[in-house]
Parts: sequence; C-alpha cells; structure tokens
Amino acid sequence: MNTRNLTLIIILAVILLFGGCACNGYNGLVSQDENVKNAWNNVQADYQRRSDLVPNLVNTVKGAANFEQQTLTNVVQARAQATQIKLDASNLTPEKMAAFQQAQGQLSTALGRLLAVAENYPTLKATQNFQDLQQQLESIENSIRNSRNNFNGAVNEYNVRVRSFPMNILSGMFGFKPKTGFAADAGAEKAPQVKF
Repeated sequence: MNTRNLTLIIILAVILLFGGCACNGYNGLVSQDENVKNAWNNVQADYQRRSDLVPNLVNTVKGAANFEQQTLTNVVQARAQATQIKLDASNLTPEKMAAFQQAQGQLSTALGRLLAVAENYPTLKATQNFQDLQQQLESIENSIRNSRNNFNGAVNEYNVRVRSFPMNILSGMFGFKPKTGFAADAGAEKAPQVKF
C-alpha cells in the first residue's frame, strides 16, 4: 500500500469520525432542546390549571355579602392579562420571559390579596367549597414552583451543552442558541420585614 492510499484512508477516517461526532452532538442538542420544550409545556399547563381555577374561586367569593368588589375585579383583570401572554418554547427571549413572569406575578399578587381579604369573612372561610378551592390553589402553586424548577434545570443543561466547546461551534452552525429560564421576581433578594 502506498503513502497516497494510506493518506486517503486516514483522511476518510478523520472525516467519518468527525461526522459521527457531529451527528451525535446534533442529536444531543435536539434531545435537550426537546426537554426544554417539554418542561415549558409543563409550566404552561400548571399556570393554565391555576387560571382555570380563578373563575370558580371568584364566584365562590362573590357569594359573600359585601365582599370587596375591587379585589374581585383585580383578580379577574390579572387573570385576563396572564392568559393573553402566550410563549412558544422555541422563542423564549429574556424580554418575553420577563413579560410572562410579570403577568403571572400580578395574578399571584391579586390571588394573595383575595385570600387575605377573605380572612375577614368567617362565613366564607367556613364554606367547604372555599376551603376546597383554597387547597387546590395551594397545590397548584406548589406544582408551578416544581415545574419552574424543572424548566430551569432543563434550560441549564441545554445552555451548558450549547455553550461548551466544541458543541458551541456546532450549535452556532445549526442555530441552537442559549435559552432563558425563570429568574427571581424583582425585590426577592430583600428579606421581608416582620413588624409587630
């Protein structure tokens, strides 16, 4: 076998090895991208469950005589804003994530205010329907927290792979870009003050 043929065999082996690594790397990126999309779908499903619960909660509270109408209006408006923002898992930009998080945060605040005001209505608090809805809401909030954590974990794994050498070269060639996860809400870094 002459050196020309040996050189050709070596070049072909290197090309096949590189091609195999590139295919494996690409498929890994696709797999992790799909994990991020699946985790995002779970987040949206949990937020939708909470949004679906709000009308039942509002209608139950409406039954309480003289309940603060502004509180109910705020909850309904916050729900409407939160359900208007739709995000596609393939286009999770920091700006879109911030808008989504802000709308969901406003709904959380409005629901918190509703439950706080409900404390002033002992007959409302005593109804089984209200207690059931309150427990469902608490369960949904826990599910949202878990889904957000799982989503952030999937985004982290994906981003590490996209940004690591040599995958950063391949990911750039095929359009895989780092994704944005959930961040802490504004002001969360400050400890709440407890005053008696």
